[in-house]
Amino acid sequence: MSDLRLRRSVLYMPGSNARALEKAKTLQADSLILDLEDAVGPDEKVLAREQVCAACKEGGYGNRELVIRVNAPQTPWGEADLKAAIEARPDAILMPKVSSPAVLESIANHLEALDAPETIAIWAMIETPAAILNIQEIAKARRDRRTRLTCFVLGTNDLAKDTWAQLVPGRVPMLPWMMFTLAAARAEGLTILDGVWNDIADVEGCRIECRQARDLGFDGKTLIHPNQLEPANTSFAPTEEEVRRATLVIEAFDKPENAKRGAIKVEGRMYERQHIGMARRAVNWHEAIAAKGY
Repeated sequence: MSDLRLRRSVLYMPGSNARALEKAKTLQADSLILDLEDAVGPDEKVLAREQVCAACKEGGYGNRELVIRVNAPQTPWGEADLKAAIEARPDAILMPKVSSPAVLESIANHLEALDAPETIAIWAMIETPAAILNIQEIAKARRDRRTRLTCFVLGTNDLAKDTWAQLVPGRVPMLPWMMFTLAAARAEGLTILDGVWNDIADVEGCRIECRQARDLGFDGKTLIHPNQLEPANTSFAPTEEEVRRATLVIEAFDKPENAKRGAIKVEGRMYERQHIGMARRAVNWHEAIAAKGY
């Protein structure tokens, strides 16, 4: 059975909303981002910090991955957010506005100074034009274990704001930046999550965008409403046909007569040995979803 960490559905929860934090314990989300930044107004920042950190310490979220998005260090709340988040011990801390490797180096220094547990990872919001231009160097920061960098999260709303690009169906203006960021993430072994779908009433639109992100190669999608969980969970799962065919490919290459062959034919299609890894990924993904139960 696979121990793959699923991040199909990554739901933002406003830290200032105590009822939402409690409800999150029952939602079928792979990961939860308990938000202290964009979803929280200035007058509620301190309350959100207290509620989120208390919720993390209390637990009760089952196998859902817990991530705290803090405010940027240069804001009035950033330093206190980071210190409190470290004490709360989430699975990861999501840093906004990571536009250069220097930001991650600075965070690494803070983590060391605050004696942060090694179990806490760092996720980086990629949401500025500067981040896109520096994305290869940002991704390479993963090579320094001090940074704890494990995941990129696209902030498509902020990218649209800063570039004037339109968030149109199909996201043609965004595609070059999305794929460039994905390539950088894959080159360094990072998880990468798509940005949010803003129209919470349009569930089918969310499904279409989830499928697009899955086809592009993203691991999952960040979400802003519980009704977007089902589209994300199903879209980022291999289909029954994909699992069936992947299983056939693995079994075919495992046969003694195919041990030295570089390519074989399965059900009329040619497969090379590089396809074994792709097939195993599909099967592992399927097993991880089955183990999770949703």
